[in-house]
Amino acid sequence: MVFIAETDDSRDRDQVAACLNGNLNAFATLVDRYQKPVFNAALRIVGNAEDACDVSQTVFTKAFEKLPSYDPKYRFFSWVYRMTINESINWLKNRKPHSDIPATMATDDPPPDEQYRRRQVNDMIDDAVGKLPLDYRLVIIFRHFVDLTYRELSYVLDIPEKTVKSRLFSARRLLGEMLRKQGIVGYD
Repeated sequence: MVFIAETDDSRDRDQVAACLNGNLNAFATLVDRYQKPVFNAALRIVGNAEDACDVSQTVFTKAFEKLPSYDPKYRFFSWVYRMTINESINWLKNRKPHSDIPATMATDDPPPDEQYRRRQVNDMIDDAVGKLPLDYRLVIIFRHFVDLTYRELSYVLDIPEKTVKSRLFSARRLLGEMLRKQGIVGYD
């Protein structure tokens, strides 16, 4: 889960201002802070690590180019995530259909048998999330894997908060049904 504290918002705004005043190291600091969450979000949307890496690079290149248009009343984090969604969707629209095996997220270091069991469950969850319609997939990813609030989701997806809640409700029900069919119980 990604947690961005209020002080990070202030630091992000300071870094953006420094970058706009010619300090390119300030942008490197922002990239360092957000490269992993951006990559993970792209990975969950496009389903392939190499493609997610390409999407992430494009996101940060565009963020740098569009930095003068960034509105500091919004979180930099949300602004970059909106770009990540857009770039991931564009990539999905432009790719040729093929099947990728979803990558799993790393966990703490439990015993090997527990790691194996978790990997199997994560693979089944990733597979089920990947089969959701794109609108549902996005709300699930950004609410449950990135931990955005409803308000942030509304901003990032550019839809009303009420629509976010409705999509999330429908997506959870559909995902729960898919997981129950795979034998994973307790996902309602």
